[in-house]
Amino acid sequence: MTRLKVGLLVNPVAGLGGTVALKGSDGADVQAEARARGATPRAPERTRRMLEALKHGDDIRWCTWGGAMGEEALRAAGLHGEVLGDAPDVTSAGDTRMAARALVGAGVDLLVFTGGDGTARDLLEAIDRELPVLGIPGGVKMHSGVFATTPERGAELLDALVSGGLVSSAIREVRDLDESALHRGEIRPRYFGEMRVPEPGGYLQHTKERGVENEALAVTEIAADVVEQLVEEKEPVVLGPGSTLGAIKQALGFEGSLLGFDVWQQGAVVARDVDGRWLETRMDSATIVLSFTRGQGFLIGRGNQQLTPAFLRRVGRDALRVVGTRTKLKSLDGRPLLIDTDDPELDRIWSGLIEVITGYQDRLFYRLSDHE
Repeated sequence: MTRLKVGLLVNPVAGLGGTVALKGSDGADVQAEARARGATPRAPERTRRMLEALKHGDDIRWCTWGGAMGEEALRAAGLHGEVLGDAPDVTSAGDTRMAARALVGAGVDLLVFTGGDGTARDLLEAIDRELPVLGIPGGVKMHSGVFATTPERGAELLDALVSGGLVSSAIREVRDLDESALHRGEIRPRYFGEMRVPEPGGYLQHTKERGVENEALAVTEIAADVVEQLVEEKEPVVLGPGSTLGAIKQALGFEGSLLGFDVWQQGAVVARDVDGRWLETRMDSATIVLSFTRGQGFLIGRGNQQLTPAFLRRVGRDALRVVGTRTKLKSLDGRPLLIDTDDPELDRIWSGLIEVITGYQDRLFYRLSDHE
């Protein structure tokens, strides 16, 4: 089974000024003063706690930066990973941004970082929403919503992602103290942007019925969410087979083929029950909406061979929208969603974390793999 690829990035000076009453750790002058007062780095120990709390750390493909920016923490926890670059003796915000971009370029599915609000701002500037991040709290100022509550809770979220637990995909704010307001004696967190983060994702209250999901209501909510997105799409939309997709097609105003692919664009049905050659010869770009088989978890490769490797390579992984209820995901008992296109290299490239639309404005992260 293709393992989850996780980037680990540690800001070695995060939290340095906290215990010596410097109210933060940003800037070389503050860091020098903190060391002069006898401060010791906080982030490496917080990272070690997270890594040692993991139950599935050996099941993750780790990718990190050298020395105190990640490599040392992995080694201390008895874990191994790919090291992309060397850390200087004294690190800066620029080093954090450079390392983050390199980790994105290496194809990690998730970036786990240890730091504070300043580190979160650096990552926002470097990678924006290119991939989800999970912050391990290690700083002094902690106003952003991208952090787990403790290192151990961060480990629980990672374990859930690896083992197929329900993990929500959420958008959370990056905030930091307004320095000009701080100089005036005011504590005023300032909004800088938003990033995608994993969060615990059990059943939601509005879809509960005696502690379990009301699937009919969940499918209705999924259809409402997807239709709201599709009415803004200019690209043609390729809608796959299945009952959940049937509900989406009905919500778009037409009766689609239950076991086939239908193409819709800007309020009109372009074609029904199309085959692979039609998609290959007519579609230069598209949005693809798919669900997966209950119990088995096949997303691509069983019952939808119309999606040929040539077509999938042309439109790219970002074209894919996956839908399914939480109950349907739970039927997999933690096994990943599966892809089998008859192109092993394509299967490998498309494996990794993927978002699943599970309700109205509700998403979960789940693994997609080329092997069970």
